[in-house]
Amino acid sequence: MAQKQAMLAVHQALQKSFQVIEQQHSLWDSTLTECTPFLSSLSNLAEQLQACNNVVFKNTPFRKFPDLQPRLKYKLTQAMEISLEKLGEKMSVLKRVRDTTNNQVATCFQMYEQHADTIGLTAVLERSCLSPSVSDMLEWLQDVERFYRSQYLSREILLQSISYDNLPDIQALPQSWSGVLEQMDQDLVQDTLLKVVFFMETRNGS
Repeated sequence: MAQKQAMLAVHQALQKSFQVIEQQHSLWDSTLTECTPFLSSLSNLAEQLQACNNVVFKNTPFRKFPDLQPRLKYKLTQAMEISLEKLGEKMSVLKRVRDTTNNQVATCFQMYEQHADTIGLTAVLERSCLSPSVSDMLEWLQDVERFYRSQYLSREILLQSISYDNLPDIQALPQSWSGVLEQMDQDLVQDTLLKVVFFMETRNGS
Protein backbone atom coordinates (compact mmCIF):
# COMPACT_ATOMS: atom_id res chain seq x y z
CA MET A 1 0.00 0.00 0.00
CA ALA A 2 2.82 2.39 0.89
CA GLN A 3 4.57 1.65 -2.40
CA LYS A 4 1.39 2.29 -4.37
CA GLN A 5 0.82 5.63 -2.66
CA ALA A 6 4.43 6.62 -3.19
CA MET A 7 4.25 5.73 -6.88
CA LEU A 8 1.01 7.71 -7.22
CA ALA A 9 2.68 10.77 -5.70
CA VAL A 10 5.60 10.51 -8.11
CA HIS A 11 3.28 9.97 -11.08
CA GLN A 12 1.32 13.07 -10.10
CA ALA A 13 4.55 15.07 -9.87
CA LEU A 14 5.58 13.83 -13.30
CA GLN A 15 2.18 14.68 -14.71
CA LYS A 16 2.42 18.20 -13.30
CA SER A 17 5.91 18.61 -14.77
CA PHE A 18 4.86 17.61 -18.26
CA GLN A 19 1.79 19.86 -18.04
CA VAL A 20 4.02 22.80 -17.15
CA ILE A 21 6.46 21.91 -19.94
CA GLU A 22 3.61 21.78 -22.46
CA GLN A 23 2.43 25.24 -21.42
CA GLN A 24 5.92 26.71 -21.35
CA HIS A 25 6.87 25.17 -24.69
CA SER A 26 3.97 26.96 -26.35
CA LEU A 27 5.15 30.25 -24.83
CA TRP A 28 8.75 29.53 -25.88
CA ASP A 29 7.78 28.87 -29.50
CA SER A 30 5.52 31.92 -29.77
CA THR A 31 8.21 34.15 -28.24
CA LEU A 32 10.84 32.91 -30.70
CA THR A 33 8.42 33.71 -33.53
CA GLU A 34 7.98 37.21 -32.14
CA CYS A 35 11.77 37.69 -32.22
CA THR A 36 11.94 37.27 -36.01
CA PRO A 37 10.91 40.80 -37.09
CA PHE A 38 13.35 42.41 -34.64
CA LEU A 39 16.19 40.22 -35.87
CA SER A 40 15.37 41.11 -39.48
CA SER A 41 15.18 44.79 -38.56
CA LEU A 42 18.60 44.67 -36.91
CA SER A 43 20.10 42.95 -39.93
CA ASN A 44 18.63 45.50 -42.35
CA LEU A 45 19.66 48.46 -40.22
CA ALA A 46 23.20 47.12 -39.91
CA GLU A 47 23.38 46.83 -43.69
CA GLN A 48 22.21 50.43 -44.05
CA LEU A 49 24.69 51.62 -41.40
CA GLN A 50 27.54 49.84 -43.15
CA ALA A 51 26.55 51.46 -46.45
CA CYS A 52 26.40 54.84 -44.71
CA ASN A 53 29.89 54.29 -43.30
CA ASN A 54 31.28 53.34 -46.70
CA VAL A 55 29.90 56.31 -48.62
CA VAL A 56 32.19 59.30 -49.01
CA PHE A 57 29.55 62.01 -48.78
CA LYS A 58 31.87 64.77 -49.96
CA ASN A 59 31.99 63.05 -53.36
CA THR A 60 28.21 63.03 -53.70
CA PRO A 61 25.53 65.70 -54.19
CA PHE A 62 24.96 65.45 -50.42
CA ARG A 63 28.26 67.28 -49.75
CA LYS A 64 26.18 70.42 -49.26
CA PHE A 65 24.87 68.84 -46.06
CA PRO A 66 27.97 68.19 -43.92
CA ASP A 67 25.98 66.98 -40.96
CA LEU A 68 23.89 64.48 -42.96
CA GLN A 69 26.17 61.47 -42.52
CA PRO A 70 26.48 61.67 -38.71
CA ARG A 71 22.75 62.33 -38.42
CA LEU A 72 21.95 59.26 -40.52
CA LYS A 73 24.36 57.13 -38.50
CA TYR A 74 22.79 58.37 -35.28
CA LYS A 75 19.25 57.59 -36.44
CA LEU A 76 20.23 54.11 -37.66
CA THR A 77 22.03 53.37 -34.41
CA GLN A 78 19.04 54.55 -32.38
CA ALA A 79 16.72 52.33 -34.42
CA MET A 80 19.04 49.38 -33.78
CA GLU A 81 18.98 50.12 -30.06
CA ILE A 82 15.18 49.94 -30.10
CA SER A 83 15.25 46.53 -31.82
CA LEU A 84 17.83 45.30 -29.31
CA GLU A 85 15.65 46.52 -26.46
CA LYS A 86 12.67 44.60 -27.88
CA LEU A 87 14.81 41.49 -28.20
CA GLY A 88 15.86 41.97 -24.60
CA GLU A 89 12.20 41.90 -23.58
CA LYS A 90 11.70 38.65 -25.50
CA MET A 91 14.80 37.19 -23.86
CA SER A 92 13.23 37.93 -20.48
CA VAL A 93 10.27 35.76 -21.48
CA LEU A 94 12.59 32.97 -22.63
CA LYS A 95 14.42 33.23 -19.31
CA ARG A 96 11.14 32.80 -17.44
CA VAL A 97 10.39 29.69 -19.48
CA ARG A 98 13.83 28.29 -18.65
CA ASP A 99 13.49 29.08 -14.95
CA THR A 100 9.91 27.79 -14.67
CA THR A 101 10.91 24.53 -16.34
CA ASN A 102 14.02 24.15 -14.20
CA ASN A 103 12.07 24.75 -11.00
CA GLN A 104 9.36 22.28 -11.95
CA VAL A 105 11.86 19.57 -12.86
CA ALA A 106 13.72 20.14 -9.58
CA THR A 107 10.45 19.81 -7.64
CA CYS A 108 9.65 16.56 -9.44
CA PHE A 109 13.07 15.10 -8.63
CA GLN A 110 12.66 16.09 -5.00
CA MET A 111 9.38 14.21 -4.91
CA TYR A 112 11.00 11.15 -6.44
CA GLU A 113 13.95 11.24 -4.02
CA GLN A 114 11.51 11.50 -1.13
CA HIS A 115 9.78 8.26 -2.19
CA ALA A 116 12.63 6.41 -3.94
CA ASP A 117 13.31 3.93 -1.17
CA THR A 118 9.63 3.07 -0.76
CA ILE A 119 9.08 2.59 -4.50
CA GLY A 120 12.21 0.53 -5.09
CA LEU A 121 14.37 0.18 -8.17
CA THR A 122 12.31 -2.54 -9.86
CA ALA A 123 9.12 -0.45 -9.90
CA VAL A 124 11.01 2.60 -11.16
CA LEU A 125 12.13 0.66 -14.24
CA GLU A 126 8.74 -0.85 -15.04
CA ARG A 127 6.91 0.39 -18.11
CA SER A 128 3.66 -0.48 -19.83
CA CYS A 129 1.95 0.25 -23.14
CA LEU A 130 0.29 3.29 -21.54
CA SER A 131 3.00 4.48 -19.18
CA PRO A 132 6.76 4.88 -19.68
CA SER A 133 8.90 3.98 -16.71
CA VAL A 134 9.53 6.54 -14.01
CA SER A 135 13.21 6.26 -14.88
CA ASP A 136 12.55 7.13 -18.53
CA MET A 137 10.37 10.10 -17.67
CA LEU A 138 12.87 11.52 -15.19
CA GLU A 139 15.57 11.26 -17.85
CA TRP A 140 13.34 13.02 -20.38
CA LEU A 141 12.72 15.84 -17.91
CA GLN A 142 16.46 16.30 -17.55
CA ASP A 143 16.81 16.40 -21.34
CA VAL A 144 14.13 19.10 -21.61
CA GLU A 145 15.72 21.11 -18.81
CA ARG A 146 19.12 20.87 -20.54
CA PHE A 147 17.53 21.94 -23.86
CA TYR A 148 16.09 25.17 -22.48
CA ARG A 149 19.20 25.96 -20.46
CA SER A 150 21.51 25.53 -23.46
CA GLN A 151 19.20 27.30 -25.91
CA TYR A 152 18.76 30.33 -23.68
CA LEU A 153 22.46 30.62 -22.87
CA SER A 154 23.48 30.40 -26.54
CA ARG A 155 21.03 33.16 -27.52
CA GLU A 156 22.10 35.33 -24.61
CA ILE A 157 25.76 35.02 -25.61
CA LEU A 158 24.84 35.79 -29.21
CA LEU A 159 23.12 39.05 -28.29
CA GLN A 160 25.78 40.06 -25.78
CA SER A 161 28.44 39.71 -28.47
CA ILE A 162 26.78 42.30 -30.71
CA SER A 163 29.10 45.20 -31.50
CA TYR A 164 28.57 48.13 -33.85
CA ASP A 165 32.22 47.68 -34.81
CA ASN A 166 31.28 44.38 -36.43
CA LEU A 167 28.27 45.15 -38.62
CA PRO A 168 28.60 42.00 -40.79
CA ASP A 169 27.91 39.89 -37.69
CA ILE A 170 24.75 41.87 -37.00
CA GLN A 171 23.67 41.44 -40.61
CA ALA A 172 24.08 37.69 -40.19
CA LEU A 173 22.19 37.66 -36.86
CA PRO A 174 18.98 36.02 -38.20
CA GLN A 175 21.02 33.11 -39.56
CA SER A 176 23.08 32.84 -36.38
CA TRP A 177 19.90 32.90 -34.30
CA SER A 178 18.36 30.09 -36.36
CA GLY A 179 21.61 28.14 -36.12
CA VAL A 180 21.30 27.99 -32.32
CA LEU A 181 18.30 25.67 -32.64
CA GLU A 182 20.16 23.44 -35.07
CA GLN A 183 22.83 22.77 -32.44
CA MET A 184 20.37 20.47 -30.65
CA ASP A 185 17.44 18.23 -31.51
CA GLN A 186 14.92 20.97 -32.29
CA ASP A 187 11.96 18.59 -31.85
CA LEU A 188 13.16 17.26 -28.48
CA VAL A 189 10.47 18.89 -26.35
CA GLN A 190 7.61 18.07 -28.71
CA ASP A 191 8.83 14.49 -29.11
CA THR A 192 9.02 14.15 -25.32
CA LEU A 193 5.44 15.35 -24.94
CA LEU A 194 4.32 12.80 -27.53
CA LYS A 195 6.02 10.01 -25.57
CA VAL A 196 3.92 10.78 -22.49
CA VAL A 197 0.58 11.53 -24.16
CA PHE A 198 -1.03 8.24 -23.09
CA PHE A 199 0.44 8.53 -19.60
CA MET A 200 -1.05 12.00 -19.28
CA GLU A 201 -4.48 10.83 -20.48
CA THR A 202 -4.41 7.88 -18.10
CA ARG A 203 -3.51 10.08 -15.14
CA ASN A 204 -6.13 12.66 -16.10
CA GLY A 205 -8.75 9.98 -16.35
CA SER A 206 -7.88 8.35 -13.05
